[in-house]
Amino acid sequence: MLQILTDGLVIGSVVSLGAIGLSLTFSILRFANFGHGELLAWGAYLALTALVMFAAVWPPQGSAPIAPFSFGWPLLAAMALSAVFTALLVLALDWLLFRRLRKQGAITLVIASFGAALALRNLLLFFYGGVPQYYSQELQIAIAIVPRNVWGGMRITPDQLFVLGLTAVTVVALHLFLQRSTLGRAMRATSLNPQLARVAGIDPERVLRAAWIIGGMLAAVAGVFAGLTVQLRPTLGLDLLLPLFAAVILGGIGSVWGAVLGGLIVGLAESAAVSVIGAEYRAAAAFVVLVAILLLRPTGLFGEKA
Repeated sequence: MLQILTDGLVIGSVVSLGAIGLSLTFSILRFANFGHGELLAWGAYLALTALVMFAAVWPPQGSAPIAPFSFGWPLLAAMALSAVFTALLVLALDWLLFRRLRKQGAITLVIASFGAALALRNLLLFFYGGVPQYYSQELQIAIAIVPRNVWGGMRITPDQLFVLGLTAVTVVALHLFLQRSTLGRAMRATSLNPQLARVAGIDPERVLRAAWIIGGMLAAVAGVFAGLTVQLRPTLGLDLLLPLFAAVILGGIGSVWGAVLGGLIVGLAESAAVSVIGAEYRAAAAFVVLVAILLLRPTGLFGEKA
């Protein structure tokens, strides 16, 4: 029981970070970006590329794993660099594709995002191949937090603890940014009422760029977390797409804490599904959560009725 909770929180942390970015772009751009999942995959692989480059120039004593983790400073630097380049990638995608189609309506943008997702996924296959890869070959021994005789016990690896901790810090930092910074308040205003925000003098293009950048950077971090706790594969974005949308809809469009809670609930549902009915039906758990929330509360847990 406790192990299901632990595994669910780790899965939910990855889903939550990706869902926050998707929720922000959804609420500000007013369309469902089905290419968002591929940003997680690109962020993960860009970090792998940066890690390989750093390994060639980083001093051996500085590239050793940081105890008790399986990775060293090069992976942290690679993750930061990946976040920057993923943000540039999504800005380029907006400039080349979405910006030109905004006046055509949300349906056109959704279809365009499908095409962008296919292109990005196949480019990953072309550049990196279809063989799963890993950031590190270091083996980790899970730490026993709770003994097995208490609700089945609880074990967690140091890398998973790192993912949980950094996710919490990232979410709190983003919350403070949205609540206290001028740009953050402009983003919230645009999300609530775009027309009134424009009348108040808020530059919509600046807000859109900020939403893309934040969404891209969070997607990159989530992708690195997924690769760190599981493995890297070109279909990573496709596998996470349904859980991301389930988390966003469950939490309520535009709500950061809603996306976090939705992601954790989806993660717990997937973890329970793996234990009860098998890993092959893991994706069905996110689908069941999505259908249930659409039937019971279409606005989500933190959403407001129109």
